[in-house]
Amino acid sequence: MEDVEAIVREFLVESRENLEQTDRDLVELEKEPRDRERLVSVFRAVHTIKGMCGFLGFAKLGAVSHVGESLLSRLRDGQIALTPAVSGALLALVDALRELLRLIESTGNEGVADYASLIETLTRLTDGKFASPAEDLLAPAAATPAPAPVTDGTVRVDVGLLDRLMDLVGELVLVRNQMLQLIGTRGDAGLSHASQRLNLITTDIQKTVIKTRMLPVSRLFRTFPRMVRDVSVQCGKPVELHVEGGDTELDRSLLEAIKDPLAHLLRNAIDHGIEDAAVRLQRGKPALGRLQLRAFHEGGQVHIEVSDDGGGIDPERVRRKAVERGLLTPTQAAQIAPDELLQLVFLPGFTTAAAVTSLSGRGVGMDVVKTNIERIGGSVRLTSEPGRGATVAITIPLTLAIINALLVTAGGDRYAIPQVNLVELVRVPTGRIEYVHGSPVCRLRGRLLPLLDLGRELGVEPAGGDGETIDLVVVRADRRTFGLVVSTLRDTEEIVVKPLGALLKGLPVYAGATIVGDGRVALILDIPGLARRGGVLPERADSGDRDETSARPTEIQPCRTVLVFRAGRDGRFALPLSPVARLEEFPAAGIERSLGREVVQYRGRILPLVRLAELLGRQPSDGDDPIVVPTIVCVHDGFALGLIIDRIVDIVETPLRVEPTNGSPGVSGRAIIQGRVTDILDVADVLDRATAHTGGRS
Repeated sequence: MEDVEAIVREFLVESRENLEQTDRDLVELEKEPRDRERLVSVFRAVHTIKGMCGFLGFAKLGAVSHVGESLLSRLRDGQIALTPAVSGALLALVDALRELLRLIESTGNEGVADYASLIETLTRLTDGKFASPAEDLLAPAAATPAPAPVTDGTVRVDVGLLDRLMDLVGELVLVRNQMLQLIGTRGDAGLSHASQRLNLITTDIQKTVIKTRMLPVSRLFRTFPRMVRDVSVQCGKPVELHVEGGDTELDRSLLEAIKDPLAHLLRNAIDHGIEDAAVRLQRGKPALGRLQLRAFHEGGQVHIEVSDDGGGIDPERVRRKAVERGLLTPTQAAQIAPDELLQLVFLPGFTTAAAVTSLSGRGVGMDVVKTNIERIGGSVRLTSEPGRGATVAITIPLTLAIINALLVTAGGDRYAIPQVNLVELVRVPTGRIEYVHGSPVCRLRGRLLPLLDLGRELGVEPAGGDGETIDLVVVRADRRTFGLVVSTLRDTEEIVVKPLGALLKGLPVYAGATIVGDGRVALILDIPGLARRGGVLPERADSGDRDETSARPTEIQPCRTVLVFRAGRDGRFALPLSPVARLEEFPAAGIERSLGREVVQYRGRILPLVRLAELLGRQPSDGDDPIVVPTIVCVHDGFALGLIIDRIVDIVETPLRVEPTNGSPGVSGRAIIQGRVTDILDVADVLDRATAHTGGRS
């Protein structure tokens, strides 16, 4: 009995593999009907399935495969032509065989489905009722090539066994780390030599076992030609898929995780990206659309690109849609760069589709793609050239089982930061940390770096001490860079990712746990989740199980980082950070005059100054002359200018709903920020006025 079950399992595995190849061969045969090698390969696959059915007693599977074999036999012999009707029927045959195999594997029987209609169609085609003789199209039959050798140097291993082996290697890595730490404190030369040998062997075993889990992405890519063919037929658009880098390897768990996102991107490219054949011909393009799926290794990560040669995405159309749906105000939309505008398509509920189709257009797909890719530690970005096409670039780690991480402490506890999120480590004097309404920032190489105290964010003892310096871990999440204040920096270490228990699984700041070299447990930080908790990134709902009716686009507002300050007696302003180069405090005694204008010597250059309240016609503040003057150094089109203000209030990450004003100079509108009405500074207008005020750009 056990022998029969083993034979059935082997039959199911081999048949599934053969049908995957048959899918690809049939799609290619539609393009090259004369390719006899592919036709013989398809015939041999179906013939093998039919032959085993008699031995194993699968009558229904045998009947369906038998009639398909008869049709393929006449095709192989050149008695009928491979027409679209024949090709479609053969693809339906493959689907039926695959479904029967699935039922046999899951239930042990062939189910109750009736395939009489399919059998009738295949029989009619075999009799030539829907096809004409084509001796001139297909070459005469030749001797069928001998089957490939059974022993090809590979063996099939149960996936559960591989997972168990990976778990054991993870435990071995943990023991190796503990041994190295213990022996490092003993100073025994013999033990040290043995530990180094153990380290080398463990590393080799680890790499080898990880390699057994790595699969070429071709395993995933080869399922897409059939899908692309079906979607293109459904949309009425001829499309050809080109695949590159199929030998790029990826952990099998990640391969499964990216299957649905890639399928959605390909469907979306056909439905929305590639134009109808008539439109393409009018634009001087070939009627056949081109889709490209490309994978490659770079920087220790896997990069996958989905490109099309369709109409692309017009940033101006995205801008208009964002304003229409209430995602941006006209002023905000005018200030966002085109490449950043394109990223709005990943917001829940956003779509540029003119109509909803059965495939897409509801605005509930691209945000799910982004969410699922970020869930496995990856990132996704869209680029487009109107009229030429669009590309979605996905970056994901090689594996999630064993990763390199930096160990840090905060509040007496240890935490691991994945190396993929690390930018640099910095030790800065405490005097360089500025607190604006309790929010710390650091000036790092001319840029403002928002800071999060790791201990405070995690609800333990604050990490920042009272010493002369503090340790910063500069990290990146979703293209935003910020600094984590930690108590101490430890070493980098290979860690084994363990899932969190039920009590911690729902916390967005942790990605898992690990055991470090001394046997203690360390929690692995989820940097994007930590950034959202600390306000560096805007909060967003998990849209993975949201349906199309749950999105409320009018409530979704992209957050902007703005500098809030006061200028004049009653002036409360906000300024986007993009034109802000630095925040300075110049000694009032150091301000000089040149050609009737105020200037200051700044970094070896002469910086023109403008008092913002005076420039905008606001009442000056009451009080004595200050000893130092707070100044915002702005750069626009290569022109540097200092805006003298009264004081900095805060740096805020907030969604902006800007309401228009009645033509106030230098102000684009008003918004409620931190519960207060705040004027939004029109940067371009202010700098134009300042240029005229200072007598030109120096």
